[in-house]
Amino acid sequence: MYVRVGAAVRSWSRRRQLSSSAVAEDGKWLTLPPVRMLPRQQDDNKFKRVTPKDTLNSGDRIFLPNSVKQQIPLTPTPPKHESPLTLTAKQINFIRSLVIYKDPHILVLNKPPGMPVQGGINIKLSLDAVAAQSLNYDYSQPPRLVHRLDRDCSGILVMGRTKTSTALLHSIFREKTSRASNEENDTEKIILQRRYWALVLGCPRRSGGVVNAPLGKVVVDNGKSDRITIVDNSALLSSQHAVTEYRVISSSSHGFTWLELSPLTGRKHQLRVHCAEVLGTPIVGDYKYGRQAHKKWGQFDFSNLEDSTEEHLKEEALPFGLNLNKGSISDKHPRLHLHCKQIVLPNISQALQNVQSVSDSSYDLSAVESLELEADLPPYMKKSWEVTNS
Repeated sequence: MYVRVGAAVRSWSRRRQLSSSAVAEDGKWLTLPPVRMLPRQQDDNKFKRVTPKDTLNSGDRIFLPNSVKQQIPLTPTPPKHESPLTLTAKQINFIRSLVIYKDPHILVLNKPPGMPVQGGINIKLSLDAVAAQSLNYDYSQPPRLVHRLDRDCSGILVMGRTKTSTALLHSIFREKTSRASNEENDTEKIILQRRYWALVLGCPRRSGGVVNAPLGKVVVDNGKSDRITIVDNSALLSSQHAVTEYRVISSSSHGFTWLELSPLTGRKHQLRVHCAEVLGTPIVGDYKYGRQAHKKWGQFDFSNLEDSTEEHLKEEALPFGLNLNKGSISDKHPRLHLHCKQIVLPNISQALQNVQSVSDSSYDLSAVESLELEADLPPYMKKSWEVTNS
């Protein structure tokens, strides 16, 4: 099976997945043999494999596996129209109880663990969707996400209440990562600081320091999932600069250590991978990057790990199927012990006085007073804190 390219010249680089996968009717990516391209006016036997850098020209022919014809429908599947989200009064009150700070331009929530921040496949009750129904207050527009936390991570989540404040917050979070990635060693005031608390297995060799290790994504389980890992050779795998500051808060005779982690860049799973692969101290409850360490620990039961989530749901005491009491180190299946406890950021409301849009602004955020906000640990992490400090 082949497709002839018409007069339009199309870039191949953006849809890199086309060289190895295709979309089936259910929307999932399917692994396929390599796509090959035959330049015009060449022998049919002299074809080459398509690379992300290749550009298609008029007259080129693209050879696709026969399976593509069977797996991709000729007519597009009509979009599914989902019913609007309806929340109960109990659910709305619960979401509003998570708000720890509110002003005319931003909302700050203490995100509960187990609740996804953003929607996706088979995710209906994400925090952004729920917030759009319950945290508008007297505003016509819903609050908007400006950064993310992992589903099982808890703690401070910042949202913008207006388009202008959302754009400014986005630029602040991007600038933080960009500055650290460029390794700028200047004396300018750091306008955004985030501090996480994590309970880890073991103890780092040093009581504090900086982890500077690039991260990259690898595909595992025959393409069914992926994971982030440390990239030692950027020539073999694309990577992103990632920097984390850490310090030991306390160590216990039980073999656990509480760490304060300050990410200077915002990469996916950055703190979890840096703890597990660089410091050698995986975060308690992180079975994606620390499964073997948990097994060697010998204190936890792995026989019914997947069923532990079902047990939490059966014993739910909060809306959205959440149970924040189960999952401490006293339980058989501890949950992820990673919590964004503190954030320091500019007072956005003060900065945006008499400013209609971010493009109109000419202020220096380093001169604006800072907001320092803290979020309490979830109950199961508080229990682990008590156990390790007893």
